Amino acid sequence: MGEIVNLNRARKARDKAQDKARAAANRIAYGRTGVEKESARIERERAERHIDGHKREN
Repeated sequence: MGEIVNLNRARKARDKAQDKARAAANRIAYGRTGVEKESARIERERAERHIDGHKREN
């Protein structure tokens, strides 16, 4: 015979695993400090100005 499984425990374990995965994704997406965000914004603007400065005029 197969193993007896408590469906409530299985459902809760599945939900907990999904919540952990969602939390990990959120830590990656939103886990930067204000200084890191500002630094990335400044670097992105600097790169855009650098590229724009090398464009040819038609």
